Amino acid sequence: MGKKRSTSSSASKQQYSSTTTASDDSKPQKTNELSAKNNKETDVKTEEKKVEVKKLQDRKPRNEGNDSRKNFKIFGFFIALLLSIGIWSYQDGVKNVVSAVVSATLGHNRFEALTRYLSSAINDDADSERKQTFDRGAVPGDSAADPNTKGTATTESSKPVYGKKTITNQLDNKIRSELDKADAALEKGGVQEASDLYDALVAKYPNSPRAVFGKANALNKMAEEKQSNALLEESISNFQKVLSLPDLPKALAILAGKACADRQSFRGWGGRAVKTMKQLIERYPDELLLRNDLGVKYLMIGRVDEARQVFLKVLDTDPANGFAMVHLGFILKTSDKKYQEAIPYLKQGIESNMPGVIDGRFFFHLGDALFRTGQHNESNEIYKLGAEKGVFPSFWQRSLYNVDGLTARPWWTKSQSGNSKFLTKLEQNWEIIRDEGLINLDEKRGVFELENEDLREEGDWRQFTLYSQGRKNDRNCKKAPKTCALLEGFTEAVNCKRGQIKYSVMQPGVHVWPHCGPTNCRIRSHLGLVIPDGARIRIANETRTWKLGEFIVFDDSFEHEVWHDGTSLRLVFIIDMWHPELTSLQKQTLAPI
Repeated sequence: MGKKRSTSSSASKQQYSSTTTASDDSKPQKTNELSAKNNKETDVKTEEKKVEVKKLQDRKPRNEGNDSRKNFKIFGFFIALLLSIGIWSYQDGVKNVVSAVVSATLGHNRFEALTRYLSSAINDDADSERKQTFDRGAVPGDSAADPNTKGTATTESSKPVYGKKTITNQLDNKIRSELDKADAALEKGGVQEASDLYDALVAKYPNSPRAVFGKANALNKMAEEKQSNALLEESISNFQKVLSLPDLPKALAILAGKACADRQSFRGWGGRAVKTMKQLIERYPDELLLRNDLGVKYLMIGRVDEARQVFLKVLDTDPANGFAMVHLGFILKTSDKKYQEAIPYLKQGIESNMPGVIDGRFFFHLGDALFRTGQHNESNEIYKLGAEKGVFPSFWQRSLYNVDGLTARPWWTKSQSGNSKFLTKLEQNWEIIRDEGLINLDEKRGVFELENEDLREEGDWRQFTLYSQGRKNDRNCKKAPKTCALLEGFTEAVNCKRGQIKYSVMQPGVHVWPHCGPTNCRIRSHLGLVIPDGARIRIANETRTWKLGEFIVFDDSFEHEVWHDGTSLRLVFIIDMWHPELTSLQKQTLAPI
């Protein structure tokens, strides 16, 4: 039987995903979860890494010492560095890009690393979702200026330094006032004006890297506004063109290459994104942040073994690389199910506080791994820390894809959901729904599929899905026609792109690990169809059971856990509904989950 949790803990397996679009006028869709078989060939190497990482806990930072002469030299180098670098950040603002964070340290020079990790956050303005931070780090020793930065920087000697020096070659320096004007227009939201200015510059100076790069950014903004894959593809083409231009500054090459790969992933061209990152690495083989980015691109298309090898190689070069640590830990936890091995990588990676590691997924899976290995108090501490750092809405509510400001409570009523009318209608017809569910339980029909999200500690738990991500499963609905007919008109459920409508059957002995749903944008309801004694569900810190022919309503973004200690099957009908406080525009534009 399952172990009842005395305090809060674990979380469900989350996606390391990309987004795709199927046609020019379609909305981006999320890809499937990571899945990969164990890579036995790397087990020995992973064990060696585990020992190596453990040693890091007691190792002092290399540059900590009392030698005043060394400190003086480092201080002098740092001052010189401050006088020479420009700070940049790049925000593309396109929604649905799921946290593809890229950052890494090169060697062990901390001050060199300072110039690399100049990161910016990508925010989803259209749907107000909290997104993960994306590192747009500059190149060590060659920091890139923000294409939208105005004016010049000033050193301690008051000598003006052009803020975009590191992305500006000799040609662009001659026309920098015109380039800056176009950049400023784009920054202010004048996309068409900026596009026209860039077009004029490209026509006159076809080999201007910044003009072509600016045009690519403008096209990207236009693609977002018009939801056009044709414009997105034109943007990608221009990013690629930048990489082919002569006299291309290193900093701009990295900016353009990373932007190109990100847009390719967004378009659903994950394989092309991998190819782009490999080309960048061929140019700049010593840039570990590019290798980390390549590992992420592999993860986004489910090529877990290749990602594993990338992160292992990064750690061969830089054993303290926190970004590579958390991603290797993520792979060990989600794909290999090696919870104990994953813990030190996730823990020390987070503790490195490097750009890209303070991410809800890594806190999520570290807490879950700790709980599943019996370290419940440690698991709670990780969840508390995650809430304090803002990667979770709260200790109990640990969803990752959220809209700010929505009412959050573990348990709801039919009335509070805003769908009392439809839920009551289904309750009045619960026996019809039950009977179609029981008919389809016949193994010969083969429609109930095993739960596949690694949520079960033990037992047999299967599901039969009628709607998913706002799309009807016509084949399955033909096997439950009366139930699907009852759902017609229930738009808040059948059109819910972040939910499902399905039957759920549990055999005796099932225990579902404590976990949280992926988003706060939906409210979940369970209609009791076959409810034996011994079946119960906990949401946050309150446990209830089901009743025949009645709905229970709750927010599954809060931690929940299920036990079935009875002697016969338990059958419920699950309906996800949009959160009642979402606007029509949000429901239309939110990415499916």
